[in-house]
Amino acid sequence: MESFLEQYVTVNANDTLHWYKAASITDFPRDGGACIKYKEKQIAVFNFSMRNKWYACQNLCPHKMEMVLARGIIGDANNIPKVVCPLHKRNFSLDTGENLNGEEESITIYPVKIEDGFVYIGFQD
Repeated sequence: MESFLEQYVTVNANDTLHWYKAASITDFPRDGGACIKYKEKQIAVFNFSMRNKWYACQNLCPHKMEMVLARGIIGDANNIPKVVCPLHKRNFSLDTGENLNGEEESITIYPVKIEDGFVYIGFQD
C-alpha cells in the first residue's frame, strides 16, 4: 500500500508542467469539496468560497489509506485553511499539506487556477 501513496507528490505552481482541466467551477460545491481523477490519482478539489480560494490535495487519507478527503470538512485553524478527514478527524493544511495534529502523516497538495469558468490542477506528469 505504501507504493500507492508514493504516486502522490506535492507540486508547486512554479514547477507545474501540465495544467489539467478538471471541471467547470459549477461542478464543485461552495465551501466544500469534490473528487476528480487524473490518470491513476484521485484528487480532492475544494471551493473555499469563504476565503475566495481554491485548493487541491490527494483524496487519500494517509492514516487508514481511505479515499475520503474530498468529503472532509474545510475550515480554518489559526488562519490556516484546513481539511478534516471525515473518518479519522485528522486536520491537514490546504496550503502545505502538513498534518496539523502534529502527527507524522502529511498530504500532497497541488496548485489550482481558475480560467474561463474552469478549474485547472497543476501536475508534473
